[in-house]
Amino acid sequence: MTSPDLRAAAHVTELAGGVVQTALAHLAATGGADAQQAVAYDLAHAAAQVETARAMLDYGTKGDLEGALTCAFVADMIHDLITRIAGRERLWGVEPAPLRDAHPFLETYRDPDYVAALAATPGPRHLDGDFEMVQDTFRAFADKEIAPRAEHVHRTNADVPEEIIAGLAEMGAFGLSVPAEYGGFSEGGAGEYLGMVVATEELSRGSLGIGGSLITRPEILTRALVRGGTEAQKQTWLPKLATAEVMAAVAVTEPDYGSDVAGVKVTAAPATGPDGADGYVINGVKTWCTFAARADVLMLLARTTPGSTDHRGLSVFIVPKPRGEGHGFRFVQEGTGATMEGRAIDTIGYRGMHSYEVALDNWWVPADHLVGETDGAGKGFYFQMQGFENGRLQTAARAVGVMQAAYEAALDYARNRKVFGQNIVEYQLTQVKLGRMAVLIQAGRQFAYRVAALMADGQGMAEASMVKAYVCKAAEWVTREALQIHGGMGYAEEFAVSRLFVDARVLSIFEGADETLCLKVITRRLLDRLAA
Repeated sequence: MTSPDLRAAAHVTELAGGVVQTALAHLAATGGADAQQAVAYDLAHAAAQVETARAMLDYGTKGDLEGALTCAFVADMIHDLITRIAGRERLWGVEPAPLRDAHPFLETYRDPDYVAALAATPGPRHLDGDFEMVQDTFRAFADKEIAPRAEHVHRTNADVPEEIIAGLAEMGAFGLSVPAEYGGFSEGGAGEYLGMVVATEELSRGSLGIGGSLITRPEILTRALVRGGTEAQKQTWLPKLATAEVMAAVAVTEPDYGSDVAGVKVTAAPATGPDGADGYVINGVKTWCTFAARADVLMLLARTTPGSTDHRGLSVFIVPKPRGEGHGFRFVQEGTGATMEGRAIDTIGYRGMHSYEVALDNWWVPADHLVGETDGAGKGFYFQMQGFENGRLQTAARAVGVMQAAYEAALDYARNRKVFGQNIVEYQLTQVKLGRMAVLIQAGRQFAYRVAALMADGQGMAEASMVKAYVCKAAEWVTREALQIHGGMGYAEEFAVSRLFVDARVLSIFEGADETLCLKVITRRLLDRLAA
């Protein structure tokens, strides 16, 4: 096998970075992302891949295998960038074949035999002892408690088993981001974010629907409270979130407003409660509210400034509700007669938690359930975005976990399935597919680790969106090829890889649809950096 050349990998990565910067400058000069949406979309993904490559360059210094995986990823990134540019050089503002100097590197590290040699060598993660313990603990729980239940829940469209929630609560999974002074396990710093990434990957490897996503919703509410809640609210809610005494769902999206949350129409108007207390009545419909039946509270974004039409009129509420189960619910609020009704939206994958359309008719909440109370009015957009940024990093970790499960299933099947007298793992084409899977998984993982460190340092907002955009698209390819390696049995529900395939498809949709994320978040932030 050809030895890795990290100096060459670094050189071609910077060539790619230069092309991206040139294209961003050209985009800025020709009307920006709204004027050139197709180019802006490709640029966002290209920038994400370049940043992933930079994370892998650090990883590559840790050993020969790590270097080999790094060179393979950099070559893969360069190939993708060339295909994005080809025929659109004028729109990118670059000369024809701007990456011609990278071709010798491509020829070496995209060689099928080079990639095939990585088929069964995904590489170490290089976590320190504390995080290896986190990984081992959550992997053991996922293997013992989550994975054995995953297929039944998926095929019957059942609810998340209560024993999984109880088990994760006992492990402290819901308190990973709750500050220690409020009963959680967070001491701040890089460990908080990295621990969440490691735990989320392992839970998602067991199941996306009943494992990897369970800790995301409490995390989003936790971060909103930490940023904007009053001290009394923190004292009240954070300990309950940490122990799963209170489980949360997030109610932001509306039927006509998905990623464009600034257009939210659900209202919260001042109103006196049944006992004469000050509060608000909430009216309107939320959709794609995952876990809404089982949850004890909704983290709900509502418009509190009448007549406002943008994000400045929005506030976040903690809306208590009874627990429900199954695919629908209707609650009547005691003392007010107000109603909350929900119906589950059937989906092809990501089953177990269920996503609901929730209609609220004069549902009353006390005034102290407005996050930040008076000072928090009109600041809800910023509070919920605090959680959503980290939610994007978590979604990337979920994608890595799904990819890892798909890769392991494909490798195992390939080693045991014979076609034309040979196990299919012995064929070059199978090996190349498995090798690329191993490369993409490790690259996504290492980029997620890098973003965790940035976010712990108060940075990385753009990178959190980048890692989500890149890794979630990669998960679609990895799970598709894992299914393909299974042949006809991959299309059969008796093999878990079919579940992984449909689960992966949701990753580019939730926590910010890929197109909106690229055009409205990543490209805009990159252009802002360019102008600074």
